[in-house]
Amino acid sequence: MNTHIKKALFLVALCVVFVACKDKSKFEISGKFENAKPKTQVYLFSIERANETAVDSTVLSDKGEFQFSHSTPEVDFFKVKIDRSEYIVIAKNGDHIKLQADLSDNTLAYTLSGAEEADKLEELNKQKNMHIAKQAAMQAQFEENVSSQPQNRDAIANQMRPALIKENEDFINYIIKFAMDNTSSLTSFYAINSLSQNDYEQELLTYAEKIKSNFNKNQAVTDFLVRMAKLRTVQIGQTAPDFTMATIDDKTVKLSSLRGKYVLLDFWASWCQPCRQENPNVVHVFNKYKDRKFTVLGVSLDKDPIAWKQAVIADGLTWTHASELKDFESPTVRLYQIEAIPSSFIIDPEGKIIAKNLRGEELDSFLNKTLR
Repeated sequence: MNTHIKKALFLVALCVVFVACKDKSKFEISGKFENAKPKTQVYLFSIERANETAVDSTVLSDKGEFQFSHSTPEVDFFKVKIDRSEYIVIAKNGDHIKLQADLSDNTLAYTLSGAEEADKLEELNKQKNMHIAKQAAMQAQFEENVSSQPQNRDAIANQMRPALIKENEDFINYIIKFAMDNTSSLTSFYAINSLSQNDYEQELLTYAEKIKSNFNKNQAVTDFLVRMAKLRTVQIGQTAPDFTMATIDDKTVKLSSLRGKYVLLDFWASWCQPCRQENPNVVHVFNKYKDRKFTVLGVSLDKDPIAWKQAVIADGLTWTHASELKDFESPTVRLYQIEAIPSSFIIDPEGKIIAKNLRGEELDSFLNKTLR
């Protein structure tokens, strides 16, 4: 055997040994916590359908170091917990992830490296930490200004509010762009789920369309896609799903029985302060337009029938009221994919949804233009 062949065989053998040393059947998470007590217990949790299960634990070394080795059938979310601090990690088998954090940092900032998802999550966390720092600086500046001019507190707040709003908008825009630009990364799913469904419904639906063939084995993504599919059924232009519900006076009402009128389907509850603050506006439009083929159907998320009835009387809500008295577990609330209240739908005489979540002057203006 000549020298070149021997050398080639040696390199092949070396490569085989090298690959074998990297266990692709598991992932590793190792790292170090600054300002941690030695021998403190550290836990690794899996996350499935918002449920956390401890899958491993260890204790910190004298230097604050730790290491986990675990397997997962698919790239997925995990959480490292120590004392009251917790850190999200996205891992798949074969990853060797490094995590570092300072337990004295109240913002729970941490760094990740060693895998593609870790790098993406690190990128996202960096922007999040910058956003938190800017907000903290603005708050500190506000408190400093107020301390020197306490009599001008409201004026100072009004002056600084636009900058705070812009900072929040800039961060939200970053989150949306990051998610849309990284749909092949599970980190994008983590990012988009920080958005409120009520406020960013269309962005969530667009994202769901982009990832519908990705992460097929991830249960959290599957649940999200199912939820978005249901959400599409209550979009503007869709026929409002029908339901029958017990009313406040022990009768029943069927949504489709109101065909021929414009209906404001209003989801609210006695315990919901923003709902109670919006109720005078709903009273106003009901009284203004009730003679123009317009009505309101209030659906309460209350569990306590007495509190519900007292709120109806106290707020002067004279339209039809119904409830399943099951909070967010109400079948109809789930049917309409209600994640927060107040939530509302305007339904035309043919039963089509023509607007969603209009309040105050915006609601009045829409009805004035529509009810001709």
